[in-house]
Formats: sequence, C-alpha cells, structure tokens
Amino acid sequence: MEFSDASFQFSDQVKASTPDTYFGAKKDSVSSFLSEVSRGQYTMVPAVKEKLIGPIKLDLTAGGCKHGEINKLTRAELTKRGLVEGKDYDSLSMVFPAQKTGCPWAGLATVPGGTTWINLYGTASGLDVVGHELGHNLGFAHQGRLMCTGGKLTACKSDGTSAKSIMGGGGWLSGFSAPELIRAGWLSGGTSLKVTKSGTYALRSLHGTGSGTRALDIALGKDRLVIEYRHAAGNLDAKIEGVHAYRVPNGAYGSSSMIDTTVKNKTPSNAEAANTDAITTLTDKTNKVSVAVVSSGGGQAKIKVALNGDSLSAIDAAPSKSATPTPSAATPTPTPTASASASTDPEAVTDDSEAATESGSGEFTAAGGRSTLPLAAGGGAALLTAGAGFLLLKRRRKHA
Repeated sequence: MEFSDASFQFSDQVKASTPDTYFGAKKDSVSSFLSEVSRGQYTMVPAVKEKLIGPIKLDLTAGGCKHGEINKLTRAELTKRGLVEGKDYDSLSMVFPAQKTGCPWAGLATVPGGTTWINLYGTASGLDVVGHELGHNLGFAHQGRLMCTGGKLTACKSDGTSAKSIMGGGGWLSGFSAPELIRAGWLSGGTSLKVTKSGTYALRSLHGTGSGTRALDIALGKDRLVIEYRHAAGNLDAKIEGVHAYRVPNGAYGSSSMIDTTVKNKTPSNAEAANTDAITTLTDKTNKVSVAVVSSGGGQAKIKVALNGDSLSAIDAAPSKSATPTPSAATPTPTPTASASASTDPEAVTDDSEAATESGSGEFTAAGGRSTLPLAAGGGAALLTAGAGFLLLKRRRKHA
C-alpha cells in the first residue's frame, strides 16, 4: 500500500521483488519454505494471476502506525474490485513503505488468522520476517527457552528464545519445531507418537525424508512434553543437531518453550557446537516422568521414557516392537475459539483493530485482543497488496 503522503521510492523494484519473496521458486521463498517444512502438506499460491495487486493508494497519512485503518481501507478497496475473502482469497498480506509510519516493528500478524502487515524498509522483505508472521497466522506464538538446571523440570526459569524455530529467533533455516508441526497438523500418520507406557523409542530427524516417528508426545500433568531429534535435512537444520525437548502448556502446542539443561545456547549467529543445548536426561518427580537419550546421531536417535515412576535403568535400551507403533492418524490439535486463543496467544488480535507487534531485531512486544480463525492446514491463496502497500492474496491448496 502507499499513503497520501508517502510512497515507495522504487515502486517497480518492490513490485518485482515482493511476489518472488512469497511465491518464487527459490528455496527461500515463503511458498518453498512452507512446502518443505510441512513435507508437502501445505502450499501457498497467489490468488490473482498477477501475484500482486497494487500499488493501492490509501486515503490515509502514513504517521501513527495505523495498522487497523490500513487493513480496513485495503479490504474496502478489494471489495470494490470484486474480491471476496474466503471465496477469492484466504489470507491477506499488506506491504507498505516504512519511512513515515512510525511502526516499531518489521512485521505484524493476527494470531491465529489470515492477516499480515509488512512495514518495508528498502525494496525487498525476506523470509525471516514474512515466514515468521505467517507462522503467527498458523497459530504459533514466539517460542521461548526454559533453563532447567540439571534436567530437573521442576526447577526451570524463562531465559530468552529457543533458536530452534523461525518463531524463536532461529531464522527460516531452523524451520518449525515439533510442537508447532503438531499444532499445524503436519505430524500425522504415526509421525507423532503419544507415549503411554515406559519403553525405548526410535526417532527419525524432524525434517528428514522417509517414514518413522519424528516426535514423542508425553503427558506431564496438565502440560505435554514433546521430544524431537534434529539433524541437517534439505535446506533445514544445518546448524542444529541432537535431541531437544519442549514444554507445552495446557496442550497449547503453538505456545511451547524449549527446555535447555545447559548454560550455553546454540543460535544461528554464534560458534557453539550444533548440539550444544541438546538434552541428555530430564526428570520430573512431581509427574513421575524421566527421559534419557540412549543414542543420537546420523539421522536417528533412541530415547528411553519412564512413566509412573518406573526406573530408566530397568528399560531395555533397544526399541521394542511395541515401542514404536503407528498411533491414530494424527495427534489432533483443536482450533482455539476466539476467546480461548486470546487468553493463550500473547499476540492475538482482531483483523480490524489491534494486532501483534513484531520487531525486526527479535525484541518482541505484543498487544492483546480477540483472534480470528487460523489458516487451514492444507495451504491457501494469498493476496498481496503493495503501494502504500501492495496486496498479496494467498489461496491454500490441500494435499492428501
């Protein structure tokens, strides 16, 4: 979008680069990323053959970061052009010049929902910003880090972000974590296993090829404990290795926090070893759960899980046939209602009022409010607007 008092300095360059960021064949387009991280279960395609609508000149000044008005006026313009949400497009991404807006964020999104705002400096945005905001649309909050001294789950404190997901400061090359993939419905058909008895379980790498279990989902009182194994695969996880664990509060898989038992933390920018913050053992005496990594490396891991106070030492280190069954077709994650989502998602917003704020540097802030319905799990059609913004309409396509 463009404003009455502000336009893109190089509008043609923005108009050329923006569709490529969203729909391009390159590995770091949003479409390519979502297809890879979902293992082909989610694709995003443009809702109009031009891939982008705009520039649209809004009857609005740029100052004051009026994202609600930007959304309202943009949707009114789309209606005038005969474009109907839900029929002609599934989600809307508005790109506008940042110079005069005063917005303290690079991107903004409804959580969950179908609306994103991109406050663009320069001539091109990137996957780290746009992919992060679309993660919010899918229902993912910012992913934090829990420091749990000595692997004791009863002695944890919040400390920064996970660096294991694009939602936790890890950038797009870290993809999404196992709890987020469960939330999206992309770990199904036995790839996410709900553990109901003590045993040794085999894991394949989270983003790797082939069949097999990729996440263990363990009851931890009212919470869940999700275990994953990370190893380089495709474009993802080149700097992440080892077994990692996440605490899921009250079954809200989109609001998980990584469990770190080490002082150090591996991030995309530091020189720590890829497995620096991988777990080796975890214990929760209150909920009588213990976890120990038997082996990890080369694309697979073996994990001992002891429930109901069972001893880890009494469990055979070799996975048994009963330890890796194919569970029900999916580990369902219910779509939260508007009111429920607002209470658990720190950035839940309405499409026409307050939205979640996002800073480009990783300093995250939020504004509360009611959420909208999430994007469907299969993908969709996106409408991209630019000029005081360009408009991106996205159409989802579901794969069997």
